[in-house]
Amino acid sequence: MIIFILVLVGLSILILGHEAGHFLCAKLFGLKVDEFGIGFPPRIWAKKKGDTEYSVNWLPFGGFVRISGERGEFAMVEDDPTLIAGGEKKEPVDHERLFFAQPAWKKSIIILAGIVFNFIFGWILVSAVLMVGTPKALVITATEPGSPAAMAKIAQGDIVKNFTDSQSFINYVDAHRGQPTEIALLRNGKEVDVTVTPRMNVGPNEGPIGVALSEGGTAREPFFQALWDGLRTSFILAGMIFQTLWQLIKNLFVHASLLTGVVGPVGIFGVAEETGSIGAIYLVQLLGIISLNLAVVNLIPFPALDGGRFLMIIIEKIKGSPIPEKVEAWINGLGFAFLLLLMILLTVRDVRGLL
Repeated sequence: MIIFILVLVGLSILILGHEAGHFLCAKLFGLKVDEFGIGFPPRIWAKKKGDTEYSVNWLPFGGFVRISGERGEFAMVEDDPTLIAGGEKKEPVDHERLFFAQPAWKKSIIILAGIVFNFIFGWILVSAVLMVGTPKALVITATEPGSPAAMAKIAQGDIVKNFTDSQSFINYVDAHRGQPTEIALLRNGKEVDVTVTPRMNVGPNEGPIGVALSEGGTAREPFFQALWDGLRTSFILAGMIFQTLWQLIKNLFVHASLLTGVVGPVGIFGVAEETGSIGAIYLVQLLGIISLNLAVVNLIPFPALDGGRFLMIIIEKIKGSPIPEKVEAWINGLGFAFLLLLMILLTVRDVRGLL
């Protein structure tokens, strides 16, 4: 439960920070921001300061920002300096402070600010992990079908207790060939004891119990070295995330199937629980990776995402006129529906995995 709360708070901070990036850039350029909300409605509390309303809401999943004129829903009446939206009169607002009236470069910076925040925040978290260092751990990365490990129900992702390097574990297994042997594992934060009998004779590419191992853990790095390595690692991770997303979309359209290993909102908490069982620093690392995920996902030029909105700004700049509001609404609506469907499919698969 504690890990669940920590991850929920961490995810909310990442999303809220993303929106804060849009908010701060809009304020920096002098635009009118109607509301900056922590969480999502229904509302708990709100206070207006200047021309912006700051609110706290009941659903603790990040936050949102409403920039005046962001969707072009306002129109100026020539003989009346009052903005009209939805048929209702609004307080007079300087046309120059509306989002759609800004030059393309300003709109682009505001749209991309959230992505930049998520990348920087991910970089900081990854660098912090390198500064602190991570405890060593020995992880099962694969189990050979039909092997003694498979029959003992040793699973991918299990952490071998009492061993931190592969060779010492291999020596232990070799010393107990042909004998029922107790192995302590960590699985989803709980200790699991299994009994496995290592094979006396092994064939090509086989081991006594039939598992693949990976050693985790990093040594501490000095401050500036950690920052540099963190930046380099963040770019590498971003590239890997982009490749995974490409494979996810490709599998969905070409093979009509979801990519194995990709999890949705529910699956994130399962991964977090397993990660937290190794150590708190690994939770920080996970949040850093999620922040980089948010940056990469939002950079994709897909409708309803920041990358899609940035692409529309470029198209408007090239064609010299705004995209019709109805066309933009349809494009973003279809894009949002696709993303919602994808989240539902991933969530259904995550829930099935828990049953």
